[in-house]
Order: sequence, then structure tokens, then C-alpha cells
Amino acid sequence: MRHHSPRLRPLAGLIFLLNSLDAQPVEVAKVESRKLDRVIVLPGELQPFQTVVLYSRVAGFVEEVAVDRGCMVQKGQLLVRLTAPEITAQVAEAESKVRSAKSQRTEAAAKLSANQSIYDQLKSASATEGAISEKELIQAQKAVEASQASVESLDSVVLAADSSLRVAMQMEQYLHVRASFDGVITERMIHPGALVGPSAGAASAMLKLEQLSKLRLLVAVPETEYTSVVPGARVEFTVPAHRSRKFFGAVARISHSVDTKTRSMLVELDVSNPSGALAPGMYPEVAWPVRRPGDSLLVPRTSIVTTTESTFVIRVRNGKAEWVNVRRGVRAGDLTEVIGDLRPGDTIVRRGSDEIREGAPIQVQGKN
Repeated sequence: MRHHSPRLRPLAGLIFLLNSLDAQPVEVAKVESRKLDRVIVLPGELQPFQTVVLYSRVAGFVEEVAVDRGCMVQKGQLLVRLTAPEITAQVAEAESKVRSAKSQRTEAAAKLSANQSIYDQLKSASATEGAISEKELIQAQKAVEASQASVESLDSVVLAADSSLRVAMQMEQYLHVRASFDGVITERMIHPGALVGPSAGAASAMLKLEQLSKLRLLVAVPETEYTSVVPGARVEFTVPAHRSRKFFGAVARISHSVDTKTRSMLVELDVSNPSGALAPGMYPEVAWPVRRPGDSLLVPRTSIVTTTESTFVIRVRNGKAEWVNVRRGVRAGDLTEVIGDLRPGDTIVRRGSDEIREGAPIQVQGKN
């Protein structure tokens, strides 16, 4: 067994004392692990649930505008009445053709009935030998067949006339522009006397109708928070016009596509607006709930060191400093989420500094 010389023992003690003096005293903390639910504020935009610009399908002059900007309307309500003499004339002409065709068909049917009666009488009389000639019976039968063909032909004429009348009446219905859903008139672009119609171009736009009792809230959710989008989730938001009031919307539609420019995904929420407190065009602040799929690692904010080269925390292992590269996550009070090669319960320096070099001896002063 090897023994140290009595002269070397004081030297070994001195080296130990010097190493102890070199060890930097630090306070330490433990890496925590827990479920991290938080809320981030995202900008949104309110839009009408339905919106439509009303045009005239037929050319005509505006005779009456029954509504104005701001009017509440019901589905089917008359909004604009147009006049077009040529369409009225087309309807009258089509009605006349229908009456004429039906009259001719009635006459042909009466003639068919008479010819059929004659034929039946001759047919009955032919049972007596020599009462009528075979030629007379054949002529009567031919007359019935001709009358039947005439009636069938006129049936087609009546159907065609009816179809033309329905088309003309449908065109006449276009002279009455009605609301396609319950909503509010938000723009009026015409007045009585204006010419509107397909040939009038952009100038033929008459009214803008929007559904405001229900709105769409559009939110661009960052790509990193995609997993927090839950269909049907109830989300809180506020608007500048009602700072002290909280509103809510339900996640209804998800685009499932990330915008390559903004690295975000568009999500639509349905918002009930029966009181009309909200209006399209408002930019709400949305309190978007973020839920991590697993536990997060949390460290004191002061433990994270950022230099021009890296971001790291200092782990204490076997009495020495070990730099562990990390990425910052979100803040949770006095703690910050980190992503890196750490484990729950690891001991780290509470107040990190790049002056504590990799491998430097550490003297622990306290633990949390």
C-alpha cells in the first residue's frame, strides 16, 4: 500500500483548499414539469355571416326603391320595383297564344267527339248486312284518326305556349327585387329613374344586403399553435367599442392550410349578434386558448443565458457547470418554458451567466 510522505500531506491539503476557493458559489433551482395552458392575444376581423350585392337580372328602369341604408329587412320582402314595358308586352302576347292554342284544342276535341260518335253509329249499323257500305265505315274511321292527330298536335302547341308564358312571367317577376335573407341594407346605389340590368355593367348594382344577427370572426392562428385549434371551442374576445364587455364565438370552420407568407392558418368562429352590438369591419382582440399536447419544462427566467452565439441554461452535474442549449418557449409567471436536453428535477443555476464557464467547479449555496 502506498503512503504519502509526511512532507506531501500539507501540499495536498493546500491544493484542496485552493480548489474550494475557486468553486463559484451559486443558488440553484430545479427544472419543473407541468401542463401548460395559456392564452395569447390574436387580432381578428368581424365579417357578415352572409353578404350579397343585389343586381337586376333584366333591363329596366327603377320605379320604386322601398328601402334605404340601415333598413332591417325580412327574407322575401320587396326592395326594388322596376318597370320594363317590353316584358309586360311579352307576357300579354304569351297569354294570348295560350288562349288561342287552348281554344283551337277545344274545337279539335269537339270535332273528334263528333267524328267518334258518327263512327260508332256506323259501326253499330254495319252489323246489319247491307245497311251501310264498307267504304263509309272506313271514311268515318279515317276522320276519327285525323281528329285524334289534330288534338294531339294541339296538345303540344298548348304545352309550348304554357312554357313560353311561364318564362315571360318569370321575367316579369325579376322586375320585383326581393331580399334573399333576413338582414340589413348597408349600401344603396340607385334612385328612381335609373336604368339597370345586365347590360348596364357595374352601375347596375342596386343594394348591398348583409346578415348581421350572426357574424363570422376570422382569426389567423400561428402555425406553432395549430394543435390548439379545437372545433366547437368557445373563445373570448373584446372590441374597442366595448372594452369592458366580453364576447364569445365558437370555432366553426378551419382552413387546414397554412399561409406561406404569414405562417398562420385561418380559422372562422360563429358569433351570435342579436343585439347588434358588433358590426362587420371591427377588429377584435381574441383571447386564444393554447393547450400543449404534453407537459412543458419550466425554469426561472433568470436561469436562461443569451449570447450572440447561443441560448442556454447551466446545469450542475457532479459539482461542475454544464451548458445546455435551449430554446425559449412561453412565459408562465416567473417561469419560462424551455425546449432542450433537460429532465424534470435537473439542478440548474438560478442566475445564469456566461462568466460561469463550461466545466467550472460549482459550490451550491441553496436549492429550491
